Parts: sequence; structure tokens; C-alpha cells
Amino acid sequence: MDRGGWTRRRFVGALTGTAAAAALPACGTEPGPTAASTPEASPSASTAPGATVRPTGPRPLYVGTYTSIEGGGTGVALATYDADSGRIKGSGTITRVANPSYLAAHPDGRTLYAVNEGDDGAVTAVRLADRAILAARSTGGAGPCHLSVHPGGRWLLSANYGSGSVAVHPIDASGSLGERTDLVTHSSPAPGPGQQGPHAHQFITSPDGGHVLAVDLGTDTVYTYRLDERTGRLTEVAQAHTRPGAGPRHLTFHPKGRYAYLANEVDNTVAVCAYDPDTGRLTVGEAQSTGTGSGTNYPAQFLVTSDGAYAYLANRGHNSLTRYAVEADGARLRLLDTVPVSGDFPRQIAFSPDGKLLFAANQKSSTVSVFRVSANGELRLTGEPFASPVAVCALPL
Repeated sequence: MDRGGWTRRRFVGALTGTAAAAALPACGTEPGPTAASTPEASPSASTAPGATVRPTGPRPLYVGTYTSIEGGGTGVALATYDADSGRIKGSGTITRVANPSYLAAHPDGRTLYAVNEGDDGAVTAVRLADRAILAARSTGGAGPCHLSVHPGGRWLLSANYGSGSVAVHPIDASGSLGERTDLVTHSSPAPGPGQQGPHAHQFITSPDGGHVLAVDLGTDTVYTYRLDERTGRLTEVAQAHTRPGAGPRHLTFHPKGRYAYLANEVDNTVAVCAYDPDTGRLTVGEAQSTGTGSGTNYPAQFLVTSDGAYAYLANRGHNSLTRYAVEADGARLRLLDTVPVSGDFPRQIAFSPDGKLLFAANQKSSTVSVFRVSANGELRLTGEPFASPVAVCALPL
């Protein structure tokens, strides 16, 4: 859910619209990253995975956009980045992917998945070796805004914001997608204050792999499910409720897996949550400050460093990244400061695989900012932000 003239409702139903001209060349006009260059890629953008061997040479970067609005892109933007300097260079576009507003990669690094955010929501699989579209499958709902790959690499999880539902698709050996195996709509509890219905905003797997969790902004609830890895069916096992009107958007786990951090979009707060891996039950703690003051601000996404020492929050409106020290083995967040993001409306943030760089996709300024992450958690802008039409998701591999 995006405010200030950039609401998600504005994009739902846009799949039938006319894509604006992109600032990047069409697919195939320049060589882009291939699967062979990404064998160690990880799909997770929630916790910096950390690498045993630091990558060298240009690394692939994929940027999601909206294709159906003025000034938007024409598909998934292709780029490379230097792992030391953070410098980004554009290298083309994967076309024929409508409104790819969120991206994820298969654990083997050979397939890219994108949501197609519109009234008739879908998810698309792209083989990176030759950029071929492997499949596009219906999510069974409206406005899919998030997806993730189950750690085993056999299931794709997606969240339909417009219809408040979550979907599961099978992934075959080629990385392609089969028909949906389950679809669950969040019918209980009732929508929170100011909401007309459920709005599923995220669907992820817990660090222990035993549960999948869906964050719903409309019902102020995080739902926990068990995923049957044989059938792809979901069984609800728990619900965790925020305070009314909080509008939870994004959940990120601490590396040790016993705590998680929740960004509440509507009331501009965050919360530390305790997690029980045996039952899947999440317990939401007290609301805490984002450090952005009294102005209008909508928290977007959390990241936690791979050593669990620091957390970062993207702030749309304040246009900053909040830094927290993570204490008590993950049980406590201590606000340190906010850092200007050097862009407008940071919709999504992600670490490079080695955790040394942080990328921020700035929707309104159509840029991607890159920061170097120091050992003490400080962030330093690496240079001028990279221009990319309506950048809403940056996925570095």
C-alpha cells in the first residue's frame, strides 16, 4: 500500500494499460547477466546471507517497476554492479513481463520470478540464461505485491494485496511454474480501522523452514501456516494480531530464528515479535518508533545483518533508512539514527549476497541508491543513485 498519490489501487488493473517508453534499451540490445554468472545466488532479501568467498567482477542486478504507468519501465530492468564500489551499469530489459513490482530468485540462481501486479494477478518465471519466459500463472487474486521461494526450491509463495489472499505454485526441475495448488483468503478477523478488506502484503518462510507466514495489512494480522511439501496445500496454525490500525506490511527474522521485526505501515511504527518454531506462533511486542518524527511516513521494509547485530528500516515519506542496534540475542531493537536515502519513496531494500552493500529502490525518484555497510553498522552512500524508471524492487545477486 503506497500513499501520497502512489497508491497500490492506482496500479491494480493496469495490466491492460499501455506501457510507457523505458529509459533502458529493450531486451537483447546489450548482453545481460546469465545464469552461469549466478551459481551461488540466494533469493532472500530479508537477511544478508553472507558469503564464504567474496564475489569478484560485475554482479547481476534486477530492478522491478510498473509498466502500465507514465514514466514506468517496459519490464524487468537488467544491470550489473561492482561488488566493491557499488557502481551500477544498465544492460537491458527483460520485456513481456507486466508490472513486475516484486522479484525473487530460485536458490540455484537460474530462474527469476516476478509478480504481475494487476486485477488479474499472476506470477511469471524467467530463465536467466536466455531470458525466456517459462510460464505465467494466475495467482487467483488481485494486485499480487510480494513473492518468495520456499527454501527447498519446489514452491513459490505469493501475496495478493487487492484480494487479501495468499497462493502457492509448484516449481518444477526447470524452474518453471505449475498451476496453483492452493489459495487462501484472509476472511478472519474483520478488517482493521480504515480498511475495507484484507490486504496480504508479504508471504515468507520461517528460518526453521517449518512454517510459512503471511502479513496482512488490512486485518492487522500475521497468519502462520504449515505448508504440505508433498501437495502444496496450506493449513493455518496460528494468528498474531497487532494493535488495531497498525497496518503491518513487512516481517523480517533475526538470523537465530527466535525473534522477528515487523514494519507497520499505517501507524508508522515497528515491533519486535517473539517466534516459537515448534508451534509457529508469533507474539507481537509493543509498538516502537521509526525515528522519523511527526511528519507523514510509511515504513516499507526491514533488513537484518547476517550476524544479527543491526537492522535497517526503509521510510517512505521521511526518505530515510532507520538504523537499529539489535540487542539481547534479537529480543530488543535500540534506535540509533536515520540516514538520508538519497532518493524519494524507498519502496524496498536489499543486501548484496555478501552483506557489504545495501540497495534501496526509490519509487518516486526512479532511482536505486547503494550504500556500503560497515562493520559497525554505519551506512555510506557509494555514489550517485542509478536511474531506473519507477524503481520499486532491486534484487542484487
